[in-house]
Amino acid sequence: MTKFWKNYRGTILLLLGLILGGIAGVIWGTKVNVVKPFGDLFLNLMYMILIPLVFFSISSAIASMTEMKRLGKILGVTLVVFLSTALISAVLGYFAVLIFRPINNVDMASIHHLMGHIKNASTSSTSGLERIVQTFTVDDFSKILSKNNMLALIVVAIFTGIATSTSGKAAEPYAKLLAAGNIVTMKIVKYIMYYAPIGLGCFFATVIGNLGAEMVGTYLRTWLVYLGFTVVYFFVVMSGYALVAGGNTGLKTFWQNIGAPAITAIATSSSAASIPVNLEYTKKMGVTPDIAETVIPLGANTHKDGSVFGGVLKATFLFVLFGRNIATLENAVLIICVGFLVGVVMSAIPGGGFVAETVIITVFGFPMTALPLILIISEIIDIPATLLNSTSNTTAAMLVTRFVEGKNWLKDYLTIH
Repeated sequence: MTKFWKNYRGTILLLLGLILGGIAGVIWGTKVNVVKPFGDLFLNLMYMILIPLVFFSISSAIASMTEMKRLGKILGVTLVVFLSTALISAVLGYFAVLIFRPINNVDMASIHHLMGHIKNASTSSTSGLERIVQTFTVDDFSKILSKNNMLALIVVAIFTGIATSTSGKAAEPYAKLLAAGNIVTMKIVKYIMYYAPIGLGCFFATVIGNLGAEMVGTYLRTWLVYLGFTVVYFFVVMSGYALVAGGNTGLKTFWQNIGAPAITAIATSSSAASIPVNLEYTKKMGVTPDIAETVIPLGANTHKDGSVFGGVLKATFLFVLFGRNIATLENAVLIICVGFLVGVVMSAIPGGGFVAETVIITVFGFPMTALPLILIISEIIDIPATLLNSTSNTTAAMLVTRFVEGKNWLKDYLTIH
């Protein structure tokens, strides 16, 4: 019993905080906003340490690599894994919508009422190439010190790691500095997590208290279909990935360690805020530090299986509203491809959520007045989407380790530990 409490104490306390917060939100509704500052405090602490954590974890991992071939292999395998799992999510998501049809018999009056709660965003005339440049680079160094430019920070961290690794003995003191910085930032994260059960409980209470009233009618059905997909993907598909990565032992190890990352993702609704916890527990799953510290921060920005299905759901939502058939082969392929695009590419763009919805509307020729309809979907699926976006990075890291280290990677880890 003592060993059980030691292994699962963090998960149990997080879950308890989440349950109590959820109950409070259901009972008192918007009155729970009084505890919102306590939730914001936890999120702010996580965001404050996020920039140094991502920089030191990636740069130190790459700097410690003695061979650039290994880095190239890790990044190459990571790309293949990210794209493969995103495509699987898009295909499964399309069939889920095709089978359950969440928006039949739409009450348009109810939808127009809900539209009043969503503010229209302004469109952007930025070209595709300019948007790519703005995504991966910034015009001032100070701008990488913001979570809104995370990919630019990752680019700098990668270049820093490569330059340090290839500079030989002259850069050894700097490599030690990066390694020490990584250790210190992870220790800070550990201290912050002591407050997590209280902070996450308060934050989740405000989420439930404010969002619950919006989940009505058609949008409730849409949310339920998304929730059902989330359950199947989380428990079945991700278990399959863990099984492929490490066999039965990999499956067992995955479920022993996924609790805290999953709860953190659910409570914060933020892949970025979940990075520290994901890093800690992915390493406990046997993933090597250099792979974990490359895949997890990168995945938080570019690997979002939940957003892929969200894109499919939004596209099919508009198809049905405007009387277009989602079951034809041509439309099926288009919906899957657009879902894949907005989940993989647009999720990496700062403010990419709105960009994704705009892409869906313009690709299929829907009027821009339909934008609020799918902005509502973004709001109500945010929590389960974040769960899939964030936790799928752990199984992705396991798969990357399997193909980089070989089939005995987990056995070797368990032998040492």
